Amino acid sequence: MAEIIDGKEVSQHIRKEVSEEVRKLKEETGIVPGLAAVLVGNNPASEIYVRNKRKACGEAGIYSEEYKLPEEITESDLLSLIKKLNEDEKIHGILVQLPLPKHINEAKILRAVSPSKDIDGFHPENVGYLVEGNPRFIPCTPHGIIKLLDYYKIEIQGKEAVVVGRSNIVGKPVSLLLLHRHATVTICHSRTKPLEDVTRRADILVAAMGRANFITGDMVKEGVVVIDVGINRNPDGKLTGDVDFEKVKEKASYITPVPGGVGPMTIAMLLWNTWSSARGSKDS
Repeated sequence: MAEIIDGKEVSQHIRKEVSEEVRKLKEETGIVPGLAAVLVGNNPASEIYVRNKRKACGEAGIYSEEYKLPEEITESDLLSLIKKLNEDEKIHGILVQLPLPKHINEAKILRAVSPSKDIDGFHPENVGYLVEGNPRFIPCTPHGIIKLLDYYKIEIQGKEAVVVGRSNIVGKPVSLLLLHRHATVTICHSRTKPLEDVTRRADILVAAMGRANFITGDMVKEGVVVIDVGINRNPDGKLTGDVDFEKVKEKASYITPVPGGVGPMTIAMLLWNTWSSARGSKDS
């Protein structure tokens, strides 16, 4: 039976640490870290995330601004807002909540954010630093996954890690982070055949493909560490991950629940990156 990895506990530990560092930064330099969140349209999940982010900023002593924009906003108007935030000295981090409406080019918007304020780590310049192994900002969810593994003293070096999902937001960056920690990493996706032959080799399995209960008990080996990044909603409205939790926990040594696993870590690491950006600004 697996030990449950408690993301709420770990995130509270990190948020307390960030709060203390924010206080020290303000006392020593007068700088208050500032975060601007940009939300386009009315995506309920995004609105909840931004609302939780605002609350978390307040608790950590981080200044925050929120821009809720109509679905029909033009790309040029959105770019103008980002330019203004890039030039605003009160703002150290800019979060553009994805997805954006179809008439807006996401890549163009993300590249417009100043790399020094790109606390999501999505700008090509920051992706390059991550590939090098010298990141400026680590994407929040992958960073949170590594923090969970470290908190529970789970060995990464020399282990076989399998990541199911190849998104730019989770799959690719977490694969790089595991690789930098000397794991042997395999990235799987919808065209990996047969997928179960690869997942059964995993000492550490990261499930991030966005398909409810996709990883079943017969797809993992005894003792595997399972990190479930998925957030899916069942027909009855209940949240569930990409892993069949009840079956897989019988074989795993550690497993994250959904909710309460990886999710709380994303906001904690967003606060971490905002503080890190503000700390860097004092030297620039």
